Amino acid sequence: MRYTFLLYSNPADFAHMTPEDWAESKEVFGKYIAALQEAGVFIDTDWLHPADTATTITLAGGEKRVQDGPFAETKETLGGFFAIELENLDEALAWAEKCPAVHYGKVEIRASAMDSV
Repeated sequence: MRYTFLLYSNPADFAHMTPEDWAESKEVFGKYIAALQEAGVFIDTDWLHPADTATTITLAGGEKRVQDGPFAETKETLGGFFAIELENLDEALAWAEKCPAVHYGKVEIRASAMDSV
């Protein structure tokens, strides 16, 4: 079953980071990605630009509305994701616990709806 980990954090927590801090963070995530690949469960990952660079569109109610920035005002924003292939939620929880983002934010785990169609 495919699981997606949505990585949420508060962008303000990163405002003080130096280029060295970013390099260290990339190294830590690189090791996590390598572990996922070695286990044969890795599908995809990406880091996203900050939420204030987002554009949101809706046609709800029959009217097109385009909004710059995030749709909802929240402290925590979606910063990236991992897509992995696992047998069950217990395995997903075990891998989410190893995700570096869990130490400063939240990792939301969602099973693919396509697996149940």
